[in-house]
Amino acid sequence: MRALPQLQPKPLALAAALLCGASGAVAAPPTQAELIRMLEKLNQRVERLELRNADLERELRDSRALPQAAQPAVEQRLQTLEQHQERIAKGLENDSISEKEPELVSRLKAVEMQSAGMLATARKMGALDGISAGLSLTTVAHKPYGVDGANSELNYRADAYVSLPLARVGDVEQKVFAQFRLGQGVGLNDVPVFSRPNATAFRLQGGLRADDSVALLAQAWYQADIPLPFGGFKPRSKETLTVNFGKMDPFVFFDQNAAAGDETRQFMNTVFVHNPLLDAGGDIGVDANGFAPGLRLSYNNVAGKPQTWRVSLGVFGAGEKGSNYERSLTSPLLMVQAETEQRMLDGLPGSYRIYAWSNPQATHFDTSVGGTERHTGWGVSADQRVGDNVTLFGRYGQQMQGHVRFDHALTLGAELNGSYWSRGGDSLGLAAGFLKTSRAYRDATGAGNGERVAELYYRYRISKQFELSPNMQYIGNPLGDTGAGAIKMLGLRAQLNY
Repeated sequence: MRALPQLQPKPLALAAALLCGASGAVAAPPTQAELIRMLEKLNQRVERLELRNADLERELRDSRALPQAAQPAVEQRLQTLEQHQERIAKGLENDSISEKEPELVSRLKAVEMQSAGMLATARKMGALDGISAGLSLTTVAHKPYGVDGANSELNYRADAYVSLPLARVGDVEQKVFAQFRLGQGVGLNDVPVFSRPNATAFRLQGGLRADDSVALLAQAWYQADIPLPFGGFKPRSKETLTVNFGKMDPFVFFDQNAAAGDETRQFMNTVFVHNPLLDAGGDIGVDANGFAPGLRLSYNNVAGKPQTWRVSLGVFGAGEKGSNYERSLTSPLLMVQAETEQRMLDGLPGSYRIYAWSNPQATHFDTSVGGTERHTGWGVSADQRVGDNVTLFGRYGQQMQGHVRFDHALTLGAELNGSYWSRGGDSLGLAAGFLKTSRAYRDATGAGNGERVAELYYRYRISKQFELSPNMQYIGNPLGDTGAGAIKMLGLRAQLNY
């Protein structure tokens, strides 16, 4: 502690006077001892202030000296960061991934590659949106009984199809459909009967050997669905005009039936697959392979959905040349069909169709009579569910004009789903038909009243893509001959679908 100077009484008195005046009150002057204690306190405070001031000056000097001392380290860090950034920039300029690149660059490139792959996949999926394709292979083994000289037959047929959507034109949706078919074996269709027992049999005609198996462009047609009225608001449109043209199977658009229309999975005899007058009778007028060029117009009304109705008009090449592109559609087969879907029997769906046809390129049943003649007729096709797992079907056809072997045809049947016996993927089908011979044919051949046909099949599902179907057929009075014995057939059909 600093030594205190010796204070004279006179200055002390003066200080006391000042203190008394500052306090604004009249009091006795402090003693010398009191003044000394006060000065000691002041002296201590001054010393503390000086020490604090020295500390602050030292800290200030240190803070000013720190940047100069740390400058090399900071510059080194900045240089390192710049070099790293330069390596990243160079790495990003190259699309390939290298182990010498910074990890950040490798990860960025990996993410970019994954994103590019996902984008490419998305673009492909977008381009494939609406495309449908399929492939089926059907093999049938048939064994006849009651036919002299007939042997068992084995045949196969393969079908591949693709449906490609086209870009819309306004509200008009478009697509192109193509189907390829190949096969070998004619089945038992050369047995002397009106009906053809094996509708799956296919062998390309045109003088090819039985050893040849050549693919055929079976169908290739364009379709446009035009919402009506024109220029209306499509989401609220309840009417559609559909246009099809190209090479096609007329039965795709006419005489359909939910329970009897697919020979690869349901009934195999042609009298149950289509109207017998059109198919077995030959009035459909297609080429030797079952197809023809044509045009179809269809008006569909769904305003009362689920009850809907449709009217269709078909114009198809017919005859020996009109069906195989050797002649234009100058004398075509004309077909018109009206159909409706109704809800009957506690709301169960059913489809009902009535149609008529005119074929000016048909031929006389007697091959010795040359030339062509016009055949006309009409028919109905109906399928109705009568339970959760039972569908009934029926077809009727009547020939109105032309010399044919049989002029009336009636087929009836049912398809039962295997849910009744805990096999929901299986089905059981049973059908019977009668083909009444025409008067002209009876007069010319002495045939009886008609031919009777029955068929039973069981479709056993092994997997979603593979099914086996044992099949039994009975044909009584073949070719209407009451003196001929009945023909029986056993078959096994294998069906692969993808």
